[in-house]
Parts: sequence; structure tokens; C-alpha cells
Amino acid sequence: MPDRKLFDEIQGLATEQRNPRSENIDTATTREILEIINTEDHLVPEAVQKEVPYIAQAVDLVVDAFRSGGSLIYVGAGTSGRLGILDASECPPTYGTPPELVRGIIAGGREAVFRSQEGAEDVEADGRRDLKADGVTPKDVVCGIAASRRTPYVVGAVEYARSIGCRTLFVTCNPRSEFNLDVDVAICPVVGPEVIMGSTRMKAGTAQKLVLNMITTASMVRLGKVYHNMMIDLQMTSKKLVERSKRVVMMVTGVDYDEAAAVLDTAGGHVKTALVMILAKVSLEEARARLASSGGLVRAAIE
Repeated sequence: MPDRKLFDEIQGLATEQRNPRSENIDTATTREILEIINTEDHLVPEAVQKEVPYIAQAVDLVVDAFRSGGSLIYVGAGTSGRLGILDASECPPTYGTPPELVRGIIAGGREAVFRSQEGAEDVEADGRRDLKADGVTPKDVVCGIAASRRTPYVVGAVEYARSIGCRTLFVTCNPRSEFNLDVDVAICPVVGPEVIMGSTRMKAGTAQKLVLNMITTASMVRLGKVYHNMMIDLQMTSKKLVERSKRVVMMVTGVDYDEAAAVLDTAGGHVKTALVMILAKVSLEEARARLASSGGLVRAAIE
């Protein structure tokens, strides 16, 4: 059944316009195609940079939620949903967070992560249903991700979150002047028309990934999970991460490989605790007590 209203809405979106710089890409050589794509990709960081003030507001909300026992929940469809799940899934091994602290929900469920379920994004009620089933509470921050802004599944989820008292964020690649949803913070990196019209897995997807990385990384830094610029709450769940943990301890404290390994073993593989033990010259119990009283901040614990 024709839907002229939807047609008119979509054709007006910034993410659905034709890019004059790639109009003849179908006649270009392989090298020329890649040059066109790469040139357009250079526009993405500039668009994200303009949104830093809004990303900062989002980070402050997320940090407040984490400190109050809440979580960050991403909601998206298609590429946007997969990016949310990717960002969430990388937090536990990188920062030692419980899996429920940052979560991703995608239209169409688990199967949509691996195979496109495009029609799953069309029902607002499904977004509300899935967010409710996930166990969202008013302590949480819910972040909708939709390059177009209009994705019904995402809109429904964010509106439900708002209705129960959650703080809400929205990441879209259409202009702020056209944003009309009631959220706490909208992040709107406008990357311009895609090289291939409407293929928002390209520039829009790249911009979204940068924004999500910034939100969680800055939040984890604020929570004390980084010392200088090194991960100190990582989980030693692979051989690589075991050796990275030893290297961090060695670089921060100046001890040799064997001592780093020994102290980490005593600390149960917890890099933060090992650092405090060595730098403050204290026992395991004292190091744990100091970290508890400092809110997990190594600098405060060693002072």
C-alpha cells in the first residue's frame, strides 16, 4: 500500500540526498571510487567535533547514572543497532564492567545482529516492548541511535524510556534544527549525503561509532578505569589481556616482568589493586580498602 507521507518524509532527510561529488562513481576506476569514498570519510570527524559540547552533556548523564546504580542502554535498528551492541559488548573486557552496565537492544533481536531484519524497525510498539522486557528502570540512561532520526522502533523505545523517568539521549545524522523528539540530549553530527545515496552504514555509521566510543570511553575515564592513558580495569580473559596487564603494571610502577606477574597473582589479576599495592607499598587488604574509599580512583588511593 503506497505511503506518500512516509515517502515525502524520507526524501527530505539529509541522509537521503544525492551526493553531487559521487554522481559519476559508477563510471569511475577502482582507484577513483576509493578516493571518492576516502575524501567523503574525511568529513566525518569534523561533523563529530561540532557535537562535542552535546556529547559532553551525554557523558555527564551517563556517569551520574552509573554512580547511582543505573545502566546505559543503546537502542537501534540495522547498522545503528549493531553499533550499539558492538560498543556495549566491548566494555566488559576493556574496563572490567558487568555486562548489564552497558547494553544494546536491536530491532529484530539477536538474529538481526548477523542478518538484516529491515522490517523489524517499522513498529514503535515493538521498541517499547523490547525495552520494557530488558528491564529498564528510571535509573537508566537510554540512548536511541538512528541516522534518520525517524526509525519508529527507536522512537517508540525512547518515548517509553522518557515516560518512566529515564534520562534519554539520541544520536542522529540529520540537523539539530529538524530534531523534534523530547530527549535530554540530542547528538547530531551532520555528515552530508552518502557516497551511495541512503547507504547510512557509511559516513553516518562511522559518525555514530565515533560518538558511542566517545560516550563510553569518557564515562569510563571519569569512573577511574583509566590511569594516565592506560586501561587498569581490564579483565584478564585472554592471553593477550594477561600480558597487557603485566605490561601496564610494569610501565606504571617500574617493576620487572616477574614481579608484575607475582603481584597481579596476589591481587587476583586486578590491575588497579596491583598498582596500589606497589605504588603505595601496602598489603592486598589495604589496597582494596583504599580503592573502596577513593571510589576506585588509583591516584586518590595511592595518596
